Amino acid sequence: MATHPTSDVQVLAGRPFPLGAHPEAGGVRFAVASTVAERVEVCLVDDDLRERRIELTERTFGVWHGLVPGVTPGQKYGFRIHGPYDPEAGLRCNPAKLLVDPYARRISGTVTDMEAAYGYADEPDGPEPSAVDSLGSVPLSVVTSPGGPDTGVKPEVPFEETVIYELHVKGFTQQHPDLPEHLRGTYLGLAHPAVIDHLIRLGVTSVELLPVHAFADEPSLVRAGRHNYWGYSPLGYFAPHAGYASEPGREVEEFRTMVAAMHAAGIEVIVDVVYNHTCEGGPDGPTLSFRGYEATAYYLHDEQGNMADITGCGNTLEAGSPTVVRLITDSLRYWTTELGVDGFRFDLASTLGRPGGGPFDASSAMLTAIAQDPDLARCKLIAEPWDATGEGYKVGYFGAQWAEWNGIYRDTVRDFWRGASGVDDLAFRLSGSSDLYDHTLRRPWQSINFVDAHDGFTLRDLVSYDAKHNEANGEDNRDGTNDNRSWNHGVEGETDDPAIVSLRRRQARNMFATLMLSTGTPMFVAGDERWRTQGGNNNAYCLDDPTSWVDWTPSEGSEEMLAFARRVIHLRAGSPALRQPEFFDGRTTPSGRPDLIWLRPDGQELADEDWQDPERRTLGMWIDGSNSQSRTREGELLTDHSWLLLMHAGAEPLQVTLPDREFGETFEPVLDTRSPDGAPTDEEPLAAGSSLTMVGRSLLLLKAPRAI
Repeated sequence: MATHPTSDVQVLAGRPFPLGAHPEAGGVRFAVASTVAERVEVCLVDDDLRERRIELTERTFGVWHGLVPGVTPGQKYGFRIHGPYDPEAGLRCNPAKLLVDPYARRISGTVTDMEAAYGYADEPDGPEPSAVDSLGSVPLSVVTSPGGPDTGVKPEVPFEETVIYELHVKGFTQQHPDLPEHLRGTYLGLAHPAVIDHLIRLGVTSVELLPVHAFADEPSLVRAGRHNYWGYSPLGYFAPHAGYASEPGREVEEFRTMVAAMHAAGIEVIVDVVYNHTCEGGPDGPTLSFRGYEATAYYLHDEQGNMADITGCGNTLEAGSPTVVRLITDSLRYWTTELGVDGFRFDLASTLGRPGGGPFDASSAMLTAIAQDPDLARCKLIAEPWDATGEGYKVGYFGAQWAEWNGIYRDTVRDFWRGASGVDDLAFRLSGSSDLYDHTLRRPWQSINFVDAHDGFTLRDLVSYDAKHNEANGEDNRDGTNDNRSWNHGVEGETDDPAIVSLRRRQARNMFATLMLSTGTPMFVAGDERWRTQGGNNNAYCLDDPTSWVDWTPSEGSEEMLAFARRVIHLRAGSPALRQPEFFDGRTTPSGRPDLIWLRPDGQELADEDWQDPERRTLGMWIDGSNSQSRTREGELLTDHSWLLLMHAGAEPLQVTLPDREFGETFEPVLDTRSPDGAPTDEEPLAAGSSLTMVGRSLLLLKAPRAI
């Protein structure tokens, strides 16, 4: 490595905004924020790691900036910050550490020597900074030209029509047999016709990608020789993760191409964003970017200057800092306007409403800045409404423009089908969770309903394991939640017992059908429809291997579950009454009946005392479709058939009486979880008031046809 003098470089003043590196006027304008820096150098690095340091002398609004002539796109660079190193005050500037630009559009390389990346000499809070130069041991930023492949027309799928499919870019295609080897595990792999065809035939409207911001492995994983597979360890909030590109250096173009392919198929792209912490970890972590510019402007600190952590990841971004508000909103705008993204799922979103680490405020500066932005207001904004603390659990408390992952829905549905609860809470979940969302100007589709997600058991494992089995993660099975609300049905893990296998598959169909037939926005995990297992691992964040990848090998279980998933997703899409955009309120419909009625097995409406019975395992849900409140894209109200959903979580068969003719002359079976593909075992219409037998732990959907 060598450092070249800068006396021959005539740096022009340039402008402070926008931040980052921008080709213009025969060079590149660099701009980076630090109110505590005393000197700032932009360092141009060639392929042989020779470095040319150029001082930026202009400072405006706390932004150091300058236009360097002759620099072109593709140039690797970093910043060195000369300023106070005072850990007791939370400041850790160290010019020996080459820093990634927080606004870099591309990031090249990985951490190859963690020791060289540490900003401290002997101990994290010691008075002496490390003198070891980190050049050659840390990632570099890359100057990137704006633009690229057209991302197509955004589908703008109405929320009430949305079905979200959570997937991992690599894991989804890594084992796909129809993809060329070099496209597996990449953005272009997701754009392949075989993948798009699967999504279309499945019926999902929106893919939610696990983190695709550039990320780096945490020191603990590096020391253990492991890898952060999920990507919840961000390094840069503008750069697409380079590891998912089929050709190094083309990650921006390939990401845009993938988005265009999804849009051409009418599918939205939602990205999981981690604006709550970074890969730098706690004070004992590396100095790769944010920490070296102005740690107190980026990270939450207490009054004594110590880093505070409400994420469980070593650090927490300071949501009350103007620097962080600007960083996050600039990042979001870039991804939606330049990269074509349709929406965002915010990991540990409660932290964004806790400036200073204080109580949650739905009107905080950060949440308000996101919601009021004209570009972001048209996106799907989905909060994970909790953080690592009890004070941060805020399901139902976000503002009017926010949808939320409904963890209460997940727990209630799991409990009902394993026979651990009655039906009182279940009714709220089936009908859109009005108890959580109706009081905050929100709609039922702002409840993101899910039974499983990336962090937890797969659907198959949920019915196959009583306890987690995370030994492969290298943490002695201590990691991952113990609150799984799962049931192995008699045997822990895989079994050849035909009765147990049959019951497990039916229970999986019960939960999947419940999810798709509930009012709200359903979300499920890629591979659930292919009967994917992780062997009981409920926290496979560091397993970049077949444990986490989708298995595309056909099997009886995978083919049955795929057929069932397709059937129920398309059934939902074609039935406006089953995905209504308004809460049920007992209103009288054109048919003369209320919009929603809850029924007992004897066909009568539930009485007040019935709701309080903790042993009640059966519930009927009647939805009148004559005034469904769903609309066409042009805004016209849609009518639908009426529907009767029967759910029986008891172990023994149960005689059920259908409601009388007030609800319809006949009832046609449409979906039956006794059948592997959901097709009714008997499609003959049943007369009003007649009886049928439901087997233990089963779900039946019947249609009362509207008069033509």
